[in-house]
Amino acid sequence: MERHLNLIKTEYQETEKRVFPRFPFTYLTFKSKDTESRVFEVKDISFSGMQLSLKDGGHEYTPGTEIDGTLHWKSAKLKAIGSVKWVSGQELGVAFTLSSVFEKEVKQFLSVENIVAGMRPIHNSGLDIDMPSNLKYWLRADGPVEVFIWQHNDGEISRFQIILMDNFLEWEDGKGIKTGEVAEKRDLDTPLVKEDEFTFRFTGELDESILEFARSVVSQLPHNYLPDTARNFLETKLGL
Repeated sequence: MERHLNLIKTEYQETEKRVFPRFPFTYLTFKSKDTESRVFEVKDISFSGMQLSLKDGGHEYTPGTEIDGTLHWKSAKLKAIGSVKWVSGQELGVAFTLSSVFEKEVKQFLSVENIVAGMRPIHNSGLDIDMPSNLKYWLRADGPVEVFIWQHNDGEISRFQIILMDNFLEWEDGKGIKTGEVAEKRDLDTPLVKEDEFTFRFTGELDESILEFARSVVSQLPHNYLPDTARNFLETKLGL
């Protein structure tokens, strides 16, 4: 089920595409003042913006309009104002209206502590989730962070990816660690499978800030979310 597309090379950058399974729901939501009876799911979020999806009903938002409301994530809340940048059916992309106060608030809302508190082991959730055959462990913190750990047919770990909002880190057997940014994400839905295709743009040299973010998340994971062998493997490769 996992599909690798050819490497795209340009003079300035390298990008690769990856396909990951999609979890069917999220606890991270946004309630707009203009549509209080309807709640948006937050498909993606970073310190600068978010992607929203409305499952039921319609909305009147168009590119350039302001959106004002409250983000809800478990017990955490964050009031946010932004500008709609694009609309595609029931989905819209929003850029936050940044201020010194809001920047501090959104960093707290998306802190490592909140991310870890919102993370769940999908591979051990008891839910009927269609997992690719070589995907051994899958940790998910709603929109901000996901961890995918793959294995060889003999059971040894072959690679792992950590998506960290609009950045990513990947380790692959024989290739080591590389970091980059999420350049694009799109749905690849079929009647039987829900998947997302990510386009990763590599930074070339290892980005230490992305590596440090990944270390912070992994070091605070509850010990029952991964077996010791997998956890120790991640920690060793990340230099913890």
